Amino acid sequence: MNGVVEHKMTESDLTYLFGGGRYPIADVLPGQVLSTSTEDCFGGAVLSTDDLPSKVCRQFNPVTGPFRVPGAEPGDTLALHFIDIAPARDWGMSATFPHFGALTGTHTTAMLQPPLDELVWRYTIDADAGVVRYHARRCDYTVELPLDPMLGTVGVAPAGGEARSTIVPDRHGGNLDTPELRAGTTVYLGVNVPGAMFSIGDGHARQGQGEMCGVAVETAMHVTVAVDVIRGVVTPWPRIETDHQLISIGAARPLEDAFRISQHDLVTWTAELTGLDILDAYQLVSQAGRAAPGNVCDPLYTMHAAIDTAILQGASAYGGTHRRLRDLARSMR
Repeated sequence: MNGVVEHKMTESDLTYLFGGGRYPIADVLPGQVLSTSTEDCFGGAVLSTDDLPSKVCRQFNPVTGPFRVPGAEPGDTLALHFIDIAPARDWGMSATFPHFGALTGTHTTAMLQPPLDELVWRYTIDADAGVVRYHARRCDYTVELPLDPMLGTVGVAPAGGEARSTIVPDRHGGNLDTPELRAGTTVYLGVNVPGAMFSIGDGHARQGQGEMCGVAVETAMHVTVAVDVIRGVVTPWPRIETDHQLISIGAARPLEDAFRISQHDLVTWTAELTGLDILDAYQLVSQAGRAAPGNVCDPLYTMHAAIDTAILQGASAYGGTHRRLRDLARSMR
């Protein structure tokens, strides 16, 4: 290990684009650990239920970055192992918006009923108790939900000099809104530009599968992540590895195309790892795989396809990178 890069986030470190030629805010070498912070999707501007995001926010979904990884080149894979993701506040905010979310009319789903109200909910985050407290707006109902910190947005600069809004998920990563992006996981992203230029943000104290209303329990996060580069290995779509699962992520509209992308990637990945014929891998994933939505509200939807690593009988993804970075994380405790 080459040490820990301590980066104290400031407002100037926030960006709303992946790519676009922004200068890196810091370098992180392969094998180093980055310690930094992120903002919530409102940029910290929504403080109470009276703060309507449409009135107090100029932009949405800032990320911290980009961080340059010297030596990373197009055709490589960037590995980010999240050691810790911890709320930086004891509160989080959520909202409903007109024309945004899975259960309202949008510009692409024209409906005659009135748009949803813009409302804000304030959640209490009790890290010691490990809970997030929901408080209904229109009655006295409250309930405790498990605290499950994650990052909604993780990505690298896209290919071809393109700049993409941080709200959009795609091959480069971006606003994946997948609850599996929690501490203990390793995310694999294909490198498109020299230095990879990765950014992270959009902290969620928890999120339901699908992020149905379009907004999770949004809060700032302290993030510790180990960084590595896998040379000469192409990763076509974002992938996640946990201690027990391999997960492929697809992003598209309509939702079934996101499903197909994620399943296609998992089938081909399974065939590569096991040596199975492609149709044998297709059959195995068909019977043993699982699928779930990440979000069904962003400009592109996300789906993930997962399979238990035990089913692959010891096959090692990316030469055991997840296990090695996990052991590095444990050695730091």
